[in-house]
Amino acid sequence: MATTKNFESYKKGFLNVGEGHNLYFELYGNPKGIPVVFLHGGPGAGFSDKDKTFFDKRRYNVLFFDQRGSSRSKPFGSIEYNTTKNIVSDINKLLDFVGFDKAYIFGGSWGSTLALVYAIHNSKRVLGLILRGIWLANKYAINHYIGGGIKDYFPDVWQRFSKLVKREENPAEYYLKQMLTADKETSDKYAYEWAYYEMSFYTIRKIENTEEILSTFSYKSMAIMEAHFIANNCFLEENFILKNIDKIKDIKTTIVHGRFDFICTPIQAFQLHDALNNSKLNIMNAGHSGYDPENFKVLKSELKRITS
Repeated sequence: MATTKNFESYKKGFLNVGEGHNLYFELYGNPKGIPVVFLHGGPGAGFSDKDKTFFDKRRYNVLFFDQRGSSRSKPFGSIEYNTTKNIVSDINKLLDFVGFDKAYIFGGSWGSTLALVYAIHNSKRVLGLILRGIWLANKYAINHYIGGGIKDYFPDVWQRFSKLVKREENPAEYYLKQMLTADKETSDKYAYEWAYYEMSFYTIRKIENTEEILSTFSYKSMAIMEAHFIANNCFLEENFILKNIDKIKDIKTTIVHGRFDFICTPIQAFQLHDALNNSKLNIMNAGHSGYDPENFKVLKSELKRITS
Protein backbone atom coordinates (compact mmCIF):
# COMPACT_ATOMS: atom_id res chain seq x y z
CA MET A 1 0.00 0.00 0.00
CA ALA A 2 1.27 3.46 -0.89
CA THR A 3 2.23 5.73 1.97
CA THR A 4 1.94 9.49 2.26
CA LYS A 5 5.65 9.69 1.51
CA ASN A 6 5.01 8.29 -1.97
CA PHE A 7 2.91 11.37 -2.71
CA GLU A 8 5.20 14.06 -1.38
CA SER A 9 5.38 17.08 -3.65
CA TYR A 10 8.72 18.60 -4.56
CA LYS A 11 7.41 22.13 -4.06
CA LYS A 12 4.52 23.62 -2.11
CA GLY A 13 3.43 26.99 -0.83
CA PHE A 14 1.03 29.89 -1.29
CA LEU A 15 0.62 32.34 -4.14
CA ASN A 16 -0.95 35.73 -3.54
CA VAL A 17 -3.27 36.24 -6.51
CA GLY A 18 -4.66 39.54 -5.27
CA GLU A 19 -8.04 40.67 -3.95
CA GLY A 20 -7.19 39.19 -0.57
CA HIS A 21 -6.75 35.59 -1.78
CA ASN A 22 -3.73 33.37 -1.20
CA LEU A 23 -3.88 30.03 -3.02
CA TYR A 24 -2.27 26.88 -1.70
CA PHE A 25 -0.42 24.94 -4.40
CA GLU A 26 1.84 21.93 -4.83
CA LEU A 27 4.05 20.68 -7.65
CA TYR A 28 4.20 16.91 -7.82
CA GLY A 29 6.19 14.47 -9.90
CA ASN A 30 9.09 15.09 -12.24
CA PRO A 31 10.17 18.76 -12.54
CA LYS A 32 11.14 18.01 -16.15
CA GLY A 33 8.01 15.97 -16.86
CA ILE A 34 4.92 16.63 -18.96
CA PRO A 35 3.11 19.67 -17.49
CA VAL A 36 -0.41 19.01 -16.20
CA VAL A 37 -2.79 21.23 -14.23
CA PHE A 38 -5.23 19.39 -11.96
CA LEU A 39 -8.54 21.18 -11.38
CA HIS A 40 -10.49 19.88 -8.41
CA GLY A 41 -14.25 19.67 -8.26
CA GLY A 42 -16.91 21.18 -6.10
CA PRO A 43 -16.43 24.08 -6.45
CA GLY A 44 -14.65 24.19 -3.13
CA ALA A 45 -13.55 20.60 -2.51
CA GLY A 46 -9.82 21.21 -2.74
CA PHE A 47 -7.32 18.52 -3.75
CA SER A 48 -5.82 15.68 -1.74
CA ASP A 49 -2.96 13.19 -1.95
CA LYS A 50 -5.45 10.68 -3.36
CA ASP A 51 -5.73 12.83 -6.49
CA LYS A 52 -2.04 12.21 -7.13
CA THR A 53 -2.76 8.52 -7.78
CA PHE A 54 -3.88 9.37 -11.32
CA PHE A 55 -0.34 10.42 -12.22
CA ASP A 56 2.94 8.58 -12.83
CA LYS A 57 5.34 10.77 -10.87
CA ARG A 58 8.21 9.84 -13.23
CA ARG A 59 6.29 11.03 -16.31
CA TYR A 60 4.28 14.08 -15.22
CA ASN A 61 4.90 17.44 -13.60
CA VAL A 62 1.55 18.22 -11.99
CA LEU A 63 0.34 21.51 -10.59
CA PHE A 64 -2.29 21.04 -7.88
CA PHE A 65 -3.97 23.98 -6.18
CA ASP A 66 -6.93 24.75 -3.95
CA GLN A 67 -9.18 27.27 -5.68
CA ARG A 68 -10.28 30.51 -3.99
CA GLY A 69 -11.96 29.89 -0.64
CA SER A 70 -11.24 26.16 -0.84
CA SER A 71 -9.57 23.86 1.66
CA ARG A 72 -6.09 25.25 2.53
CA SER A 73 -6.34 28.45 0.48
CA LYS A 74 -6.93 31.62 2.44
CA PRO A 75 -9.29 33.06 3.51
CA PHE A 76 -11.20 29.83 4.05
CA GLY A 77 -14.72 29.75 2.64
CA SER A 78 -14.53 33.30 1.29
CA ILE A 79 -16.97 34.18 -1.48
CA GLU A 80 -15.52 37.70 -1.91
CA TYR A 81 -14.05 38.24 -5.38
CA ASN A 82 -14.73 34.58 -6.04
CA THR A 83 -16.13 33.98 -9.51
CA THR A 84 -15.33 31.73 -12.46
CA LYS A 85 -13.54 34.65 -14.13
CA ASN A 86 -11.38 35.12 -11.02
CA ILE A 87 -10.36 31.44 -11.00
CA VAL A 88 -9.54 31.46 -14.73
CA SER A 89 -7.25 34.42 -14.07
CA ASP A 90 -5.70 32.55 -11.12
CA ILE A 91 -4.80 29.60 -13.34
CA ASN A 92 -2.79 31.88 -15.61
CA LYS A 93 -1.05 33.46 -12.61
CA LEU A 94 -0.16 30.01 -11.28
CA LEU A 95 1.08 28.82 -14.68
CA ASP A 96 3.31 31.87 -14.98
CA PHE A 97 4.55 31.44 -11.42
CA VAL A 98 5.57 27.79 -11.84
CA GLY A 99 6.90 28.26 -15.37
CA PHE A 100 4.32 26.36 -17.43
CA ASP A 101 3.98 28.05 -20.82
CA LYS A 102 1.43 25.40 -21.88
CA ALA A 103 -0.09 22.44 -20.09
CA TYR A 104 -2.58 19.61 -20.25
CA ILE A 105 -5.67 20.33 -18.15
CA PHE A 106 -7.14 17.49 -16.07
CA GLY A 107 -10.51 18.20 -14.43
CA GLY A 108 -13.55 16.35 -13.17
CA SER A 109 -17.08 17.52 -12.36
CA TRP A 110 -16.81 21.28 -11.66
CA GLY A 111 -13.17 20.78 -12.65
CA SER A 112 -14.39 19.82 -16.13
CA THR A 113 -16.47 23.00 -16.31
CA LEU A 114 -13.53 25.13 -15.25
CA ALA A 115 -11.19 23.34 -17.66
CA LEU A 116 -13.51 24.04 -20.57
CA VAL A 117 -14.04 27.68 -19.62
CA TYR A 118 -10.31 28.15 -19.13
CA ALA A 119 -9.59 26.60 -22.52
CA ILE A 120 -12.17 28.81 -24.24
CA HIS A 121 -10.39 31.90 -22.90
CA ASN A 122 -6.83 30.56 -23.21
CA SER A 123 -6.77 27.95 -25.96
CA LYS A 124 -3.13 28.66 -26.89
CA ARG A 125 -1.97 27.54 -23.43
CA VAL A 126 -3.82 24.21 -23.53
CA LEU A 127 -2.03 21.13 -24.88
CA GLY A 128 -5.04 18.90 -24.31
CA LEU A 129 -8.02 18.24 -22.05
CA ILE A 130 -8.61 15.19 -19.84
CA LEU A 131 -12.17 15.55 -18.56
CA ARG A 132 -14.31 13.44 -16.25
CA GLY A 133 -17.95 13.84 -15.20
CA ILE A 134 -18.91 16.62 -17.60
CA TRP A 135 -20.94 19.43 -16.04
CA LEU A 136 -21.93 22.15 -18.51
CA ALA A 137 -23.17 24.51 -15.78
CA ASN A 138 -26.29 25.46 -17.73
CA LYS A 139 -29.87 25.61 -16.45
CA TYR A 140 -30.46 21.94 -17.16
CA ALA A 141 -27.33 20.85 -15.26
CA ILE A 142 -28.07 23.09 -12.27
CA ASN A 143 -31.76 22.15 -12.08
CA HIS A 144 -30.99 18.47 -12.24
CA TYR A 145 -28.49 18.64 -9.40
CA ILE A 146 -30.08 21.15 -7.06
CA GLY A 147 -33.59 21.73 -8.37
CA GLY A 148 -35.08 18.31 -7.78
CA GLY A 149 -33.97 16.35 -10.83
CA ILE A 150 -32.37 13.82 -8.55
CA LYS A 151 -35.57 12.95 -6.67
CA ASP A 152 -36.73 10.34 -9.18
CA TYR A 153 -33.62 8.29 -8.40
CA PHE A 154 -32.97 9.14 -4.76
CA PRO A 155 -36.28 10.36 -3.26
CA ASP A 156 -35.07 9.74 0.28
CA VAL A 157 -31.90 11.76 -0.23
CA TRP A 158 -33.81 14.60 -1.90
CA GLN A 159 -36.36 14.70 0.92
CA ARG A 160 -33.63 14.98 3.57
CA PHE A 161 -31.96 17.81 1.64
CA SER A 162 -35.05 19.76 0.59
CA LYS A 163 -36.98 19.65 3.85
CA LEU A 164 -34.50 22.14 5.33
CA VAL A 165 -35.44 24.74 2.72
CA LYS A 166 -38.35 27.10 3.31
CA ARG A 167 -41.20 26.82 0.82
CA GLU A 168 -40.68 28.82 -2.40
CA GLU A 169 -37.02 29.49 -1.56
CA ASN A 170 -34.21 28.66 -3.98
CA PRO A 171 -32.29 25.74 -2.38
CA ALA A 172 -28.81 27.05 -3.25
CA GLU A 173 -29.58 30.58 -2.09
CA TYR A 174 -31.23 29.38 1.11
CA TYR A 175 -28.47 26.95 2.04
CA LEU A 176 -25.82 29.59 1.30
CA LYS A 177 -27.55 32.13 3.54
CA GLN A 178 -27.66 29.61 6.38
CA MET A 179 -24.02 28.58 5.90
CA LEU A 180 -22.88 32.19 6.03
CA THR A 181 -24.80 33.01 9.20
CA ALA A 182 -22.86 33.99 12.30
CA ASP A 183 -24.51 31.16 14.24
CA LYS A 184 -21.92 28.37 14.05
CA GLU A 185 -24.33 25.57 14.85
CA THR A 186 -26.65 26.56 12.00
CA SER A 187 -23.75 27.17 9.62
CA ASP A 188 -22.19 23.79 10.36
CA LYS A 189 -25.52 21.98 10.08
CA TYR A 190 -26.33 23.33 6.62
CA ALA A 191 -22.79 22.78 5.33
CA TYR A 192 -22.91 19.19 6.54
CA GLU A 193 -26.31 18.54 4.99
CA TRP A 194 -25.26 20.03 1.64
CA ALA A 195 -22.17 17.81 1.53
CA TYR A 196 -24.10 14.78 2.80
CA TYR A 197 -26.54 15.24 -0.07
CA GLU A 198 -23.81 15.04 -2.71
CA MET A 199 -21.90 12.22 -1.07
CA SER A 200 -25.07 10.12 -0.94
CA PHE A 201 -25.03 9.42 -4.68
CA TYR A 202 -21.60 10.29 -6.04
CA THR A 203 -20.39 6.72 -6.53
CA ILE A 204 -21.71 3.48 -7.98
CA ARG A 205 -20.13 1.63 -5.08
CA LYS A 206 -22.07 0.99 -1.91
CA ILE A 207 -21.42 3.75 0.59
CA GLU A 208 -20.92 2.17 3.98
CA ASN A 209 -20.29 5.32 5.98
CA THR A 210 -21.05 8.76 4.54
CA GLU A 211 -19.77 10.47 7.69
CA GLU A 212 -16.40 8.78 7.26
CA ILE A 213 -16.15 9.97 3.65
CA LEU A 214 -16.95 13.54 4.70
CA SER A 215 -14.03 13.45 7.12
CA THR A 216 -11.56 12.90 4.28
CA PHE A 217 -11.88 16.32 2.61
CA SER A 218 -12.84 19.94 3.24
CA TYR A 219 -16.59 19.49 2.94
CA LYS A 220 -17.49 22.84 4.50
CA SER A 221 -15.61 24.90 1.92
CA MET A 222 -17.12 22.68 -0.79
CA ALA A 223 -20.63 23.27 0.53
CA ILE A 224 -20.20 27.05 0.70
CA MET A 225 -18.54 27.35 -2.71
CA GLU A 226 -20.99 25.04 -4.46
CA ALA A 227 -23.96 26.97 -3.12
CA HIS A 228 -22.30 30.31 -3.95
CA PHE A 229 -21.51 29.34 -7.54
CA ILE A 230 -24.80 27.56 -8.22
CA ALA A 231 -26.82 30.44 -6.77
CA ASN A 232 -25.07 32.64 -9.34
CA ASN A 233 -25.37 30.24 -12.30
CA CYS A 234 -21.61 29.69 -12.00
CA PHE A 235 -21.10 33.28 -13.18
CA LEU A 236 -21.60 32.15 -16.78
CA GLU A 237 -24.15 33.16 -19.38
CA GLU A 238 -26.58 30.39 -20.28
CA ASN A 239 -24.88 27.63 -22.29
CA PHE A 240 -21.60 29.54 -22.34
CA ILE A 241 -19.52 26.44 -23.05
CA LEU A 242 -21.55 25.12 -25.98
CA LYS A 243 -22.00 28.62 -27.43
CA ASN A 244 -18.23 29.08 -27.50
CA ILE A 245 -17.24 25.53 -28.40
CA ASP A 246 -15.74 26.57 -31.75
CA LYS A 247 -12.83 28.13 -29.87
CA ILE A 248 -11.73 24.73 -28.57
CA LYS A 249 -13.25 22.27 -31.04
CA ASP A 250 -9.86 21.10 -32.34
CA ILE A 251 -8.08 20.74 -28.97
CA LYS A 252 -7.17 17.12 -28.24
CA THR A 253 -9.76 16.02 -25.67
CA THR A 254 -10.73 12.85 -23.87
CA ILE A 255 -13.99 12.51 -21.95
CA VAL A 256 -14.61 9.91 -19.25
CA HIS A 257 -18.15 9.70 -17.90
CA GLY A 258 -20.00 7.19 -15.73
CA ARG A 259 -23.17 5.75 -17.23
CA PHE A 260 -24.66 5.94 -13.72
CA ASP A 261 -23.48 9.45 -12.87
CA PHE A 262 -26.47 10.99 -11.08
CA ILE A 263 -24.71 14.28 -10.32
CA CYS A 264 -23.54 15.10 -13.85
CA THR A 265 -25.90 13.32 -16.22
CA PRO A 266 -24.34 11.46 -19.19
CA ILE A 267 -26.24 13.55 -21.77
CA GLN A 268 -23.85 16.40 -21.01
CA ALA A 269 -20.86 14.29 -22.00
CA PHE A 270 -22.56 13.29 -25.26
CA GLN A 271 -23.43 16.91 -26.05
CA LEU A 272 -19.87 18.04 -25.48
CA HIS A 273 -18.38 15.19 -27.51
CA ASP A 274 -20.75 15.83 -30.42
CA ALA A 275 -19.70 19.49 -30.52
CA LEU A 276 -15.95 18.75 -30.65
CA ASN A 277 -13.84 17.66 -33.63
CA ASN A 278 -10.98 15.99 -31.76
CA SER A 279 -12.46 14.16 -28.78
CA LYS A 280 -12.83 10.59 -27.58
CA LEU A 281 -15.86 9.66 -25.47
CA ASN A 282 -15.53 6.92 -22.86
CA ILE A 283 -18.82 5.91 -21.20
CA MET A 284 -18.05 3.65 -18.26
CA ASN A 285 -19.98 1.30 -16.00
CA ALA A 286 -19.45 3.73 -13.15
CA GLY A 287 -20.91 6.59 -11.17
CA HIS A 288 -19.67 10.14 -10.69
CA SER A 289 -16.55 9.43 -8.69
CA GLY A 290 -13.23 9.42 -10.47
CA TYR A 291 -12.29 6.57 -8.15
CA ASP A 292 -15.03 4.22 -9.26
CA PRO A 293 -12.83 1.42 -10.65
CA GLU A 294 -13.70 1.76 -14.35
CA ASN A 295 -13.43 5.56 -14.28
CA PHE A 296 -10.09 5.42 -12.51
CA LYS A 297 -8.61 2.82 -14.86
CA VAL A 298 -9.59 4.59 -18.07
CA LEU A 299 -8.59 8.03 -16.78
CA LYS A 300 -5.07 6.76 -16.22
CA SER A 301 -4.88 5.07 -19.62
CA GLU A 302 -6.43 8.03 -21.45
CA LEU A 303 -4.06 10.43 -19.73
CA LYS A 304 -1.14 8.39 -21.03
CA ARG A 305 -2.64 8.13 -24.52
CA ILE A 306 -3.42 11.81 -24.92
CA THR A 307 -0.02 12.96 -23.64
CA SER A 308 1.98 10.56 -25.83
